Amino acid sequence: MKLNDLINSVDCVKIVGNTDKEISAICQDSRQVSADALFVAVCGYSIDGHEYIQSAIEKGAAAIVLQKMPEVLNDGIAYIQVKDSAEALGRLASAWYGNPSSKLKLVGVTGTNGKTTIATVLYKMHREFGHKVGLLSTVCNYVDERAVPATHTTPDPISLNKLLSEMVDAGCTYAFMEVSSHAADQKRIGGLKFVGGIFTNITRDHLDYHKTFDNYIKAKKSFFDSLPADAFALTNADDRNGGVMVQNSKALKKSYSIRSMADFRAKVVEDSFFGMLLNIDGREVSTQFVGRFNASNLLAVYSACVLLGNTPEDTLVALSKMTPVNGRFETIRGVQSGVCAIVDYAHTPDALENVISTINEVKSQSAELITVVGCGGNRDKGKRPIMAKSAVTNSDKVVITSDNPRNEEPMDIINDMLAGLTEEEQRNVIVNADREQAIKTACTMAKKGDIILVAGKGHEDYQDIKGVKHHFDDHEVIRKYLI
Repeated sequence: MKLNDLINSVDCVKIVGNTDKEISAICQDSRQVSADALFVAVCGYSIDGHEYIQSAIEKGAAAIVLQKMPEVLNDGIAYIQVKDSAEALGRLASAWYGNPSSKLKLVGVTGTNGKTTIATVLYKMHREFGHKVGLLSTVCNYVDERAVPATHTTPDPISLNKLLSEMVDAGCTYAFMEVSSHAADQKRIGGLKFVGGIFTNITRDHLDYHKTFDNYIKAKKSFFDSLPADAFALTNADDRNGGVMVQNSKALKKSYSIRSMADFRAKVVEDSFFGMLLNIDGREVSTQFVGRFNASNLLAVYSACVLLGNTPEDTLVALSKMTPVNGRFETIRGVQSGVCAIVDYAHTPDALENVISTINEVKSQSAELITVVGCGGNRDKGKRPIMAKSAVTNSDKVVITSDNPRNEEPMDIINDMLAGLTEEEQRNVIVNADREQAIKTACTMAKKGDIILVAGKGHEDYQDIKGVKHHFDDHEVIRKYLI
């Protein structure tokens, strides 16, 4: 593609050099630069791409998009200065791949909890309706039926537009994606055209990155601020920040709720570990999902399907066929022991509290809840004592263990969690930094009818220790020790 055509997609502050040249690729990582590539120098959270401009030129870059002009310019290189190179990268990547998001009905889902469930069920629902569909999620990306491993909740702009382009080429007419707060803040979704956005909820998370809760809210809100007037903005009326998200949005504003007045409403009629009977807008539907938080997630799915033009009747029929998402309130039953284990990705205080609350609402009074929980390393330390306190307060027994320690020492993380407990509470919890042994301990303690919750990792099949991902799957460990 000609550089002149490519840079028409961005607002240029200054151009130095010849832009009448052919570009072979777009890169934001200097290590991936090849001859005649366009290198975009992005000011990232931990790395400033401007420091790698010379390296990119040495590897053959023909043009550079940047925010800050270097003091010394190389002959033969085109320099395109922009106000925000992160925003420009998204627009350039979109243009490079032929603006694929404009050829799909693309819906983004954002919030602290529920993103994966909602996006994945929407993907499955529209396949049930007979469409070819794409999915971009934490667990796995899909180009219709083809699975593409996920490395981030929301990929970088180049990878993202490449996947969207592959969806278009595969004949997809819909795509559903999780929009993380990091992605919104880092402009990874810049240049994308959405037909709808969904807000689930917002609670404490990612403060290691955003620093303040207000910054976290603003990052989420920026997604809705950018929605066009012909899109819809669907928000959870049960979250007090739902209205905040859309206060400056041009999109059609709609709400859903399981507790109060809203455009779309639902209530739980019956609830068990085998599923729920829901009443959605006056019609009953039986589902295979468990818990009020999932009732809210399914209502969001229903609402979005109707806003996308599907009939309420067809939507409810398809909804009744859906199954839970990998690692989201998945149940594993011990046939001989009569113990039920639940694997859930809950890794925030709110998510953990929701899962535990759901279990306590459904389980029998004689059954005990044994919770196995840890916290990830190199992440928001402030939530560690909160999660430990929530687990101990609402469970009968607690085993505190390691999650993904990353570059921290597991016992340092555990001690941060224990700091949220009284001395008496600390004496009553079991601590084992070996996650497999911690799960084995819970399985050994459980008696017939008890519930074991293994929280934090959900779908993940690894443990991140000192930068190395070691195979570890909570499901496998539970099945090994739960008879």
